[in-house]
Amino acid sequence: MARKQNDDLLIEDELAAAFLNDDDLTTTNTATVASVSEDTWDESEEEFPGQLAVDVYETEDRLVVKARTAGVNKEELDVSISDGILTISGTLSSGDETDATNWHIQECYWGEFSRTLALPVSVKEDEVEAVLKDGVLSISFTKVKLEQAKKIQVL
Repeated sequence: MARKQNDDLLIEDELAAAFLNDDDLTTTNTATVASVSEDTWDESEEEFPGQLAVDVYETEDRLVVKARTAGVNKEELDVSISDGILTISGTLSSGDETDATNWHIQECYWGEFSRTLALPVSVKEDEVEAVLKDGVLSISFTKVKLEQAKKIQVL
């Protein structure tokens, strides 16, 4: 079913109203709600980089972190680990510095992104391999083998 242009505006207003408290809604003028929403969005967009989605899983002896980073050059990636905390950050460039004045659809994220996560198991931080292939960043760590509890004989 086709949507009318005004239907989209109604959805934007409903979303804006859902995130505003009663004090922000002193008027119910549609333009007021939309402008507050746009101002708030612009500020938050500048403050927070995009968040990178990751998959984390274990094999018998490895911990693997995978992230879809299509369109990112390896020179634009920064991967670091410290005390079991992994950080992946970079910049996703569209490669097209267009002077578009009228966007019809803009769903792709372009710009800085970052993801920091605590690894779920102990790893050897100096035994790591990071590979960027076909738009997927794979980071593989050697897990630290925990010794089994030893039985202590009581004398």
